[in-house]
Amino acid sequence: MARAVRVGEAPIMSTWLQTEAEKAFGRATRSHARARLVSHLRRCGGACLRLAVAEPAAPGRGFPARSGRGVREIPLESITGTLEPHRAEQFDPAFRPAAIVRERWQRIWLAEARGAVLPPISVVPAGDGFAVRDGHHRVSVALARGAVTIDAEVSPR
Repeated sequence: MARAVRVGEAPIMSTWLQTEAEKAFGRATRSHARARLVSHLRRCGGACLRLAVAEPAAPGRGFPARSGRGVREIPLESITGTLEPHRAEQFDPAFRPAAIVRERWQRIWLAEARGAVLPPISVVPAGDGFAVRDGHHRVSVALARGAVTIDAEVSPR
């Protein structure tokens, strides 16, 4: 018989799902570490391993403005940077996570694995792609889970 969860009480977490989240995070951080090693061997320094900090595109440049601020599906490959400099240290250009974001990353992975509807990310046009304003962990988890697109609210600035 299933145990009822009271309002305000955290649901019991499946041990299997928790283990899968830990494995997924381990794969993502090992991939990040391999990329860091290759970067070091190629002598490109830390610059090629940091997520680009973008300036929002000026009005009239980059992607055409769409009427209204709606949520739409965008390709994950079009997300090329961030607007938040401190996030550039937590994710690489492929949105692979650093070890410091483990807890939040795993919570989002678990929520997605359980089928929870996550809020759309917030992006702005930047260059030929988009820069993330809010939703870095959701982008990272979506990529780790093999998604191709993500729901995003695209704002002009």
